[in-house]
Amino acid sequence: MKIALLGPIAWRTPPLHYGPWELITSLLAEGLAARGVDVTLFATLDSHTKATLDGVCPSGYAESDDLDGRVWEAMHVAHALRRSGSFDLVHNHLDWLPLAFSQHCAAPMITTIHGFSGSHILPAYRKAESSYVSISDSDRSPDLDYVATVYHGVDLEALPFDPDGGDGLVCFGRIHPDKGTHAAIEIARRSGRRLTLCGIVHDEAYFRELVEPHIDGEQVVYLGSVGPSDRGRILGGSAALLHPIAFAEPFGLSVVESMACGTPVVAYPLGSMPEVVDEGVTGRLVGGVDEAVAAVNGIEAIDRGGCRVRARERFGADRMVDDYLRVYRKVIR
Repeated sequence: MKIALLGPIAWRTPPLHYGPWELITSLLAEGLAARGVDVTLFATLDSHTKATLDGVCPSGYAESDDLDGRVWEAMHVAHALRRSGSFDLVHNHLDWLPLAFSQHCAAPMITTIHGFSGSHILPAYRKAESSYVSISDSDRSPDLDYVATVYHGVDLEALPFDPDGGDGLVCFGRIHPDKGTHAAIEIARRSGRRLTLCGIVHDEAYFRELVEPHIDGEQVVYLGSVGPSDRGRILGGSAALLHPIAFAEPFGLSVVESMACGTPVVAYPLGSMPEVVDEGVTGRLVGGVDEAVAAVNGIEAIDRGGCRVRARERFGADRMVDDYLRVYRKVIR
């Protein structure tokens, strides 16, 4: 098979800090290349991969004030589709824009839907010539047909197991009302535990009003965007990951990364969380702050070794590669 991976270009692949779509695209590209698949990754030109790298955008547009994302994404997609006749299949990880031009793709197209930004983008999906893959069953739109659900995988070697963890809690992800950062602060306060916040600020007003006043460097610590080299240490060194979301989470990559380190998750049961978290094995699903505090106080009842084993079984990158290879063969046939 000759596969083209049409990756996002907001950040380089793999990302230095934030960039979940770029991270998944990278893991898939490296996994396919390791299996001997002929893979071309269309990404920013400063990306790192063992596959063949192609593209036009010099670096991630989110990392440079000189790059207009709308312009560079359009040129990126045009370049990849111009080369599409060289491949057996084009796997799109770039959301709706390539779908608008899918009739110009000379190979079958698969699109992994990493999440819908809103119903306003659905027309591009309804009219496109593409097969769709969801990242959780809960994130499926009733308006679309899907060829498969493929859960994200993580690099288990980069997420070492910590059998002891620590006393503190961690909240990993975008600082935004959807992610419930303020609720995590309240849960930690009422639990009497230190909270470490990691993630980029996606809502400045929310951060200033409800998050920043609580950051004191002792009970609440904010580390900003944390890169891959530090994620395992921070997640593994915690007693639990707090994930008190206020929206239908499409997947929750940090949730799986935490479980892979042996650190259980305390999450609200919205979106994909009931699919991703195995109650009592890899975490607890709770209905609010009171239940979250109770879950934190009893979190030592969850075996960290069992948490790690279940995460390895369900969410290793190799499993994700296997799943996508099955999808590729099905679509090509």
